[in-house]
Amino acid sequence: MNPPAPHPDQRIDARGLNCPLPILRAKKALATLGSGQLLEVLTTDAHAERDFQAFCQQTGNRLLRQEKQDDAVMAHYIERR
Repeated sequence: MNPPAPHPDQRIDARGLNCPLPILRAKKALATLGSGQLLEVLTTDAHAERDFQAFCQQTGNRLLRQEKQDDAVMAHYIERR
């Protein structure tokens, strides 16, 4: 059993958008958050899981969790560095 999802400070709905738009929206949203705040990004892009892993590795933001919410939607939880 997975622990409950963290409570985000901001949520981005990027469902229906393909790469690179979910990453660009996340980058813009993270710029408005303070250090330690949490962003949730909802995506349907099949490559988003790997894209967000690479994005966080490159930017130094912390990818706390990625989880499927249903067959099509993936939630990504990113802590601002």
